[in-house]
Amino acid sequence: MALMRVFYEFWQTECCGTPFAVGDRVGRRLVTVGRDDIDSGDCAEELRTHGAPSRAEKHGGPAHETVGRVRSVDLVHQDHAERAPGAHTLEPVPGTRSLTLVDACPKWFRQEEPRTEAGLRRARRTTGVLVTLDVADAAPPEPRDRP
Repeated sequence: MALMRVFYEFWQTECCGTPFAVGDRVGRRLVTVGRDDIDSGDCAEELRTHGAPSRAEKHGGPAHETVGRVRSVDLVHQDHAERAPGAHTLEPVPGTRSLTLVDACPKWFRQEEPRTEAGLRRARRTTGVLVTLDVADAAPPEPRDRP
């Protein structure tokens, strides 16, 4: 067995995912992170920052699932802010990402209400979970992986 890091975006669980906990045996369709993911920016920063070579995909990807035992679950948090007053969208704020080690993946993710800071709306969002799976034929463990 080997450890594998996987990023699971919050909406994948909220839409049609099943919550899981440390110690559970789970199966997920995994998509290797490629150039399109990095260019789109959707979850690319989480993937690059935390070394997840794969992301879970409930709405596409391969027909087979990668099966493994959950060794750790970290909530991924990110601040978002307006670029200019009155903007309709909040964008990620560089350097504000953090992880919180938890025992289980929630079904619903916390999205703090926007607050105002220097005239700009700002919110702290939980963007997903970073999961360490113990799977057969995975990439070798990284030094930062928790046993």
